[in-house]
Amino acid sequence: MARKHPQYKKVVLAYSGGLDTSVIVPWLRETYNVEVICFTADLGQAEELDGLEEKALKSGASKLIVRDVRREFLTDFILPTMRAGAIYEREYLLGTSFARPLIAKHMVEIAEQEGADAVAHGATGKGNDQVRFEVSVMALNPKLGIIAPWRDDKWSIRSREDAVKYAEERGIPVSATLKSIYSRDRNLFHMSHEGGLLENPWAKPEESMFVLTASPQAAPDQTESIEISFKEGVPVALDGAPMDILDLFMTLNDLGAKHGIGRVDMVENRLVGMKSRGVYETPGGTILYKAHQALESICLDKATLHMKLQLAIKYAELVYNGQWYSPLREALDAFVNVTQRTMTGDVRLELYKGNVIVSGRRSPFSLYREDYASFGRMDIYDQQDAEGFINLFGLPNKIEALIAQEGGGRSRYAAPDYSRFKRD
Repeated sequence: MARKHPQYKKVVLAYSGGLDTSVIVPWLRETYNVEVICFTADLGQAEELDGLEEKALKSGASKLIVRDVRREFLTDFILPTMRAGAIYEREYLLGTSFARPLIAKHMVEIAEQEGADAVAHGATGKGNDQVRFEVSVMALNPKLGIIAPWRDDKWSIRSREDAVKYAEERGIPVSATLKSIYSRDRNLFHMSHEGGLLENPWAKPEESMFVLTASPQAAPDQTESIEISFKEGVPVALDGAPMDILDLFMTLNDLGAKHGIGRVDMVENRLVGMKSRGVYETPGGTILYKAHQALESICLDKATLHMKLQLAIKYAELVYNGQWYSPLREALDAFVNVTQRTMTGDVRLELYKGNVIVSGRRSPFSLYREDYASFGRMDIYDQQDAEGFINLFGLPNKIEALIAQEGGGRSRYAAPDYSRFKRD
């Protein structure tokens, strides 16, 4: 049974200018008889923003609104996630994930300003972005309607070829969207690649696929040393020179790209339940994460660091799953903010052929004391004290082993037999 369509008058569409959103504009007008306002967030897509207004208007939009949100993206989304140490499934630095709630925030603002009663997006029904967009809109203005064409029973476009035909029949220019077989997302933090030959997890990515970074093999043969200074977990200077946060990050992007840093090839678990292969380029972000981790290693006590590492997994899940606007994420930020009070200092890094190598870290709040860590004689720590500690710490193991011996048994900690795994 077909779903009844709500009666909307004006819709704000998250617009990229790609094939899908180019055909969604006329589809919304024809299907819902609505005015379509396109919105594009400038997240650092560079040349991808060229010619967008002309394309949007030719597609049938009443206007295109572009907002430069790069600084907001960096200060309000990238840095909090980095300070939290959030990494999804050990490798993904969440470059697309935390961009979606920012786009949704501005879509809601524009809808309210323009008197629109609904928002729309071009995310498919298989991916994560549909959740990120819609959950964010629900949290910010639950009264707005949401149109997801790829899940709509009136949406008959099922392939790239269908979309091209649909656009050509309506005189919509789409040639610029057909240059790549890959599905990509780009912003100042990263670029993602999906689809094409990457759908085979055994297939090696083509070097021509990469856009932001040089290959490690083609990177300079000389190591480049840099020094990043932090104040309360926020980078504030590069090589001793204070810099605007956006300029600093873009400089790190250039350095990382030059040295082939930040490439990740992974198979991840999507929120909707299926696995997906993605290849990511995150040059500046990779450098920044590594530096921040190095500073935390000397400024955080053991218990706080270990708890932070556990909470970082939950933080990454929240961001990946589109739950940026949630009480739990706010609560985790409160914890992170406390941990960053003493995160002030400098980290020296060596950049070389895809590697970020920490070669020094220092802080006025460092908990590392050379005199305490020394193997020599010291007054604050008597090495003989360790004997009593070890006896108490190992007591449960000792008791279990004694009981086993008295019962004629043997230790359950015998080495496993790996011979059965040998190939014939």
